[in-house]
Amino acid sequence: MIELRHISQRFAGPSGWVDALHDINLSIPAGQIFGIIGRSGAGKSTLVRTINLLARPSAGEVVVDGKPLTALPAQQLREARREIGMVFQHFNLLNSRTVFENVALPLELAGMKRAEIEATVLPLLELVGLTALKDRYPARISGGQKQRVGIARALASRPKVLLSDEATSALDPETTRSILDLLKRINRELGLTIVLITHQMEVIKDVCDRVAVLDAGRVVEEGEVVDVFLKPRHAVTRALLGDVIAHELPSAVKARVAAQIEAGEGQLLRLAFAGGGVDRPILSETIRRYELDFNILHGQVDEIQGRAFGSLAVLADGEPRQLKAALHFLREQGVVVEELSHVQ
Repeated sequence: MIELRHISQRFAGPSGWVDALHDINLSIPAGQIFGIIGRSGAGKSTLVRTINLLARPSAGEVVVDGKPLTALPAQQLREARREIGMVFQHFNLLNSRTVFENVALPLELAGMKRAEIEATVLPLLELVGLTALKDRYPARISGGQKQRVGIARALASRPKVLLSDEATSALDPETTRSILDLLKRINRELGLTIVLITHQMEVIKDVCDRVAVLDAGRVVEEGEVVDVFLKPRHAVTRALLGDVIAHELPSAVKARVAAQIEAGEGQLLRLAFAGGGVDRPILSETIRRYELDFNILHGQVDEIQGRAFGSLAVLADGEPRQLKAALHFLREQGVVVEELSHVQ
């Protein structure tokens, strides 16, 4: 559905050229919710704006639904952009227009007749839960309701792709959840491909099928969300995951565990489970089979896209040969085992 091929972006800055994106290659299948995450300044917003060429790349190709946008003349590009909706962080509503009129704006600009506009806008307002507020002005609705107006407006031209640029970052947690639930419903019911920009790994966990991690304008990691949570390869990914999965031990535990490891009284492990592995007594079986002591120091069980996920920090003690065999057994059972050499 969306192909980004060797995308680079350079800007002229006060001190010279700034390389915002470096040779980005991404393939986003139709019908998925694809997340792009990174710290501030990583290039996320620049990248998402290359998809509809609001930011034309300095190099590379953008192909959406088989159309090479970077090669299209101006008129054909304008037509292709109608199939790409966009939702912004700060809503971008016109205060002088009602909820209905804000949603209707792109249709008016396209020359659609009034009857057709009503037939399009009213079902969208019902979809986003704003039918009762259709005659209100933006000053009289909440931030979450404003974002729903922005989503309905983005859907008015019946796009195949919806781009969401930090659409929930200005909202409180409860409102964020309601907007994410709405995006999932839109994805499911309308079959839209959604590209979601965020700096919150919690958002990725809740709604995305796949994720790309951006750092300094480069994709440093990309894959299925559950796989990235299970086996984060890059330091930036692990840092971002720290907001969702508690990797660090509680401070009260650190000194004691560090002393035990220094004295050779165990090995610190991080174990990650997904799917059915969360519900199976794998640790109990491992302890019995290999005659080990496992001291669970820290952990949690969560859910990613309806799939159970667990993470544990464990101090394992026992005969070295048995411990080695136990780790091999755990990996055979689908447990991701990380052997830590120091207390984090």
